[in-house]
Amino acid sequence: MHEQEMTAQKKGRVTVHQESDGGIGVCGWLLVLFSILLTLLTLPLSIWMCIKIVKEYERAIIFRLGRIIRGGAKGPGLFFILPCTDSFINVDMRTITFDIPPQEVLTKDSVTVSVDGVVYYRVQNATLAVANITNADAATRLLAQTTLRNVLGTKNLAEILSDREEIAHSMQSTLDEATDDWGIKVERVEIKDVKLPLQLQRAMAAEAEATREARAKVIAAEGEMNASRALKEASLVIAESPSALQLRYLQTLNTIAAEKNSTIIFPLPLELMQSFMKR
Repeated sequence: MHEQEMTAQKKGRVTVHQESDGGIGVCGWLLVLFSILLTLLTLPLSIWMCIKIVKEYERAIIFRLGRIIRGGAKGPGLFFILPCTDSFINVDMRTITFDIPPQEVLTKDSVTVSVDGVVYYRVQNATLAVANITNADAATRLLAQTTLRNVLGTKNLAEILSDREEIAHSMQSTLDEATDDWGIKVERVEIKDVKLPLQLQRAMAAEAEATREARAKVIAAEGEMNASRALKEASLVIAESPSALQLRYLQTLNTIAAEKNSTIIFPLPLELMQSFMKR
């Protein structure tokens, strides 16, 4: 990470650092020499004020008479400062996460939805994070909220519900580009929840239920049509052989007997019934 900071500085991205690294003037050098002399005279007590330690995940930005010294961020480990003329600021380089508060957004098709998300970012260049902006964390949070509203304002409701990954990627690219001058690297953006108005939820549920009922009716109609075709083919086969009808009667009796019913059905030929009706 320290190598990335040095590379970014070599490319000329640390414009504020380069401008502020000019001469501190004669008075400035006199104060520095006085601070060094005072440190030497008060040894070994002054050594405890000169030695500072930063942790593995931190970097220290040293200001000498209000100007950032050459070399950029220091750390991790030990570094030295002059007690009277130097001050430093520790910058946390770990990945930071924060929740985007629910945002009321008017979509492209004029539907109001409440959307929230989460952002993962880290400080990529400690010098830029200190010198170019007052509070990088607060600025990133506010920018994430406005970016979420701007991106979702160009989408309709169906796209918001189905293309969350694409929306998150678009937000990440926009945030990463906007925070580049602050030394911030946006690593990931996720859309957590999309809340719809209660009336819209009921309307969508009714629409989905109507669609399922219509689909069920179509399937039932197709089943009836297939069954009628099968019965038609069966009737044609039975019509060609009268004995097949008798066998079908016997098969039906066998099925009824297997169910242990007390009702017994005796099939009568239709020709016999017709002869009685004529009489």
